[in-house]
Amino acid sequence: MNVQTTAPGTRPPPPPLTLGSPRFTDARQAGLARSEGDAAAWRAALAHGAVHAAARVEGDFAVGLTDDDGRAFLAVDRFAIRTLCWRVIDGRLHFAERADDLAALPPRADIDPQAVFDYLYFHAIPSPRTIFQGVYRLPPAHCLWFEGGQVHVRPYWVPQFVEPAKPDFRALASEFRQLVRDAVAAQLDGSKPACFLSGGTDSSTVAGMVKEAAGRAATYSIGFEAEGYDEMQFARIAAKRFSTEHHEYYVTPDDLVRSIPAVAAYFDQPFGNSSVLPAHLCARMAHDDGVTKLLAGDGGDELFGGNARYAKQRVFGWYDTVPAPLRRGLLEPVLERTPVGTLPLARKGRSYVEQAKMPLPDRMQQFNLLLQCGVGNIFMPDFLAQVDEADALRQQQAVWQQVQGASALNGMLAYDWRYTLAEADLPKVRGGTSLAGVAVGFPFLDQALVDFSLALPTAYKLKGLKLRWFFKEALRGFLPEDIITKRKQGFGLPFGVWATRHERLRAFAADSLDRLAGRGIVRPDFLRSLLSEKLRQHPAYYGELVWILMMLEQWMRARVGPATAAGTVTDGAGAG
Repeated sequence: MNVQTTAPGTRPPPPPLTLGSPRFTDARQAGLARSEGDAAAWRAALAHGAVHAAARVEGDFAVGLTDDDGRAFLAVDRFAIRTLCWRVIDGRLHFAERADDLAALPPRADIDPQAVFDYLYFHAIPSPRTIFQGVYRLPPAHCLWFEGGQVHVRPYWVPQFVEPAKPDFRALASEFRQLVRDAVAAQLDGSKPACFLSGGTDSSTVAGMVKEAAGRAATYSIGFEAEGYDEMQFARIAAKRFSTEHHEYYVTPDDLVRSIPAVAAYFDQPFGNSSVLPAHLCARMAHDDGVTKLLAGDGGDELFGGNARYAKQRVFGWYDTVPAPLRRGLLEPVLERTPVGTLPLARKGRSYVEQAKMPLPDRMQQFNLLLQCGVGNIFMPDFLAQVDEADALRQQQAVWQQVQGASALNGMLAYDWRYTLAEADLPKVRGGTSLAGVAVGFPFLDQALVDFSLALPTAYKLKGLKLRWFFKEALRGFLPEDIITKRKQGFGLPFGVWATRHERLRAFAADSLDRLAGRGIVRPDFLRSLLSEKLRQHPAYYGELVWILMMLEQWMRARVGPATAAGTVTDGAGAG
């Protein structure tokens, strides 16, 4: 446990907490970092104020500083690659990298029902909330100043997108390729040069750039014996193209049964991104091969427009171009308020109009698992009485509103920087590799590349309905053509399919959900129908819900203990 505490009047003050690899853009501060260490550079930066200090630092970092008067400064990098949590007890600020370390301080913190709801809604618990009442995680690109018993949390950076008037594709493509080379080279630390390789454009680009920078590259890929999930063929294409030292491992259902308890318990709060298991097993394979750091391709989709939902939302956006009289005078009345809208051929049109009328980001949650199943059908009434069902959407709306004046696509990118990257994908990779004893680097999140993406035309990111058009065109000739034209997949886990076919995995999931039923959170009848009916009918869709419920119980069992007879969410709460 590494917890720091403000202590007024204590001399010297508690030692600083500095994590990651900050890059100080101020020459004097950079010199101090080299000669006296990062803490000295941070203290010098604070002479200009907390927000200014954090805004002038690049790279991945988390910092916590205190002084003799009990004041404190905390900050994390722009994507929360490094994280920091805090808690106030009796007027003193305590901070640590992990939420569970702070929850263990007396008085032990209880489980927060609202955070449990957030977990099942988002499949992770977005900052600033954590699973523990009164314990908070600093959001990405935020800093904290603590003085006089008061906590002040502020963003020090908000994305500002710029649309160039006359973009020059050739010049931009050349600049982009060089920035990627530089970012990859900067992440290599002299150890065996290695990276994840899914066979997608991002990981394949990283693999090729590692080979260029280091002269050699070791690549590590995960496969699945399940139709529609395995893309090892593309990883092999990339490995052959760049002549990498290639390693493969095929995950089995038995691997999941063996690994799930340890992975679930490793996180400081419940975490439901199922790709964490493939990431962990891939990192473990690399660790056994002598690798100490892996580079990952996360961020490319979110910076350059690579997720399918961007094209889908653009289709809905086209509805705004239909003349208002036609929309309000004909389409909406006919499709929404007459029997015509119920006819088979008109149903899709009605659904399209209903969704298109809904603003972003609300529209993107229409197929959320909780909303589709019905909150009242899932949760116990006593549990629901403790939570605000509307809070999850308010969180998203607040994040959406931070970016002003951007195109709809850029708004979605910035939104995903928070919810997809900072709260889900980066913790997945960071946690999975850390448990395996391997460090990880994210070259696509290099600040120069992020700044480049901010000034890239919207039409270059999504050209019509062509995803990440610029990225692919700029790397055409470098990447194999089969990889440029392939459908996006990644390390998706066929858990739902396997859970219907593999007896041990199904029994493991059933036991987890049976024990969860005793915690007073989810209705036992819903859990029974989920396993016996819904999962069999739609394994991929409902498998995701089984997974996040199973991981919740596995974390609870390891960190809170077994459900008590009272069956309430806070029974036995605390940190293990």
